[in-house]
Amino acid sequence: MKQVEQQSQVAWTQHLLDWYDVHKRELPWRESKDPYRIWVSEVMSQQTRIEAMRPYFENWVLQFPTLESLASAEEDTVVRAWQGLGYYSRARNLHQGVKEVVETYGGQVPRTRKEMESLKGVGSYTAGAVLSIAYNLREPAVDGNVLRVYARLYNIHEDILGAVGKKMITTLVEETMPYDRPGDFNEALMDFGASICIPKTPRCESCPLVQDCAAKAEGTEQQLPIRIKKTKVQSVQLYVGIISTVDGYYLLHRRPKEGLLQNMWEFPSVEGGTAESRKVELIEGLQSIGVTVTMERPIAKEVTHIFSHRKWTMKGYRGGATEVAIDTPNPIVLEGDEAVQQAVAEGQIIPLKEDWILCRKEAFHVLPWAGPHGKFIDLC
Repeated sequence: MKQVEQQSQVAWTQHLLDWYDVHKRELPWRESKDPYRIWVSEVMSQQTRIEAMRPYFENWVLQFPTLESLASAEEDTVVRAWQGLGYYSRARNLHQGVKEVVETYGGQVPRTRKEMESLKGVGSYTAGAVLSIAYNLREPAVDGNVLRVYARLYNIHEDILGAVGKKMITTLVEETMPYDRPGDFNEALMDFGASICIPKTPRCESCPLVQDCAAKAEGTEQQLPIRIKKTKVQSVQLYVGIISTVDGYYLLHRRPKEGLLQNMWEFPSVEGGTAESRKVELIEGLQSIGVTVTMERPIAKEVTHIFSHRKWTMKGYRGGATEVAIDTPNPIVLEGDEAVQQAVAEGQIIPLKEDWILCRKEAFHVLPWAGPHGKFIDLC
């Protein structure tokens, strides 16, 4: 790392704040210092672009305007409100974390890092962001933007995804963070990293810190930061059945309570094997719950969905349910969400065995959908 003179270290933070005062983004969660709304915005913006998540945030605070309103909501209602943002564990963790605040802290979001990080789903970054922005506490919030900005400012050639690189940059953030405006400083870094010091091709011609940047001085700004990814993505083939009855219902399944896309609704599907073996497995599996189906041969639609650790290639096939055994109403479906209960009462949803239902397309919107499967709804 090339050393930067002490005077420059002090100067660039003020240059950044001056730039932020002029160019900061107008965002709905910046209209107040409400720690709940800041917390929601930080969780939503993980893995999601700010402009893409903005309407979701606005709808969220209309539905759950206070921490207490979210804490008292049913999980299905929360997950459905999150629909479209993906990474649904974020919604569940936020829901649980808010419940912990109500139960343990009397509805007041904690003011210490230790207490914040004890909440479900709250890590170092989220804790630092909430504490600094809501309470103006001098707490760093180090995410990918900050790692990239500091790697270039200080010409750091360590892997920013590794422990050494992260610790080096976190220490620098702690040392350079101003005492009078820590919240603004963290938000300035967010905006600066999103609009100027962007990945691959930084906009140095518009950069207010160009004279303070060690990477620019060395000509390494486009090579930094160094990121060494170790996660291997597993490719998985799925056979998906878009299966309807003659009277307009579709067969749907609720995923397990643990694991990927937990508790969310999907079309019947089978992983692995050949296309023919998956088809046979699907037909036989449905027979075990009292549903007899016939499947059409041509692929109706193919969808690719990439998670952090796996890639789904989903091939959708139309099918018809010729016989359906209606069992005792499923308590898993009947409990909880009022919109689902209403759809059951109106005959829009018919519970079957275990985690299976028949559902009219008109009632799809009351269910929390597994995102990749939602891409097949247009076939219904």
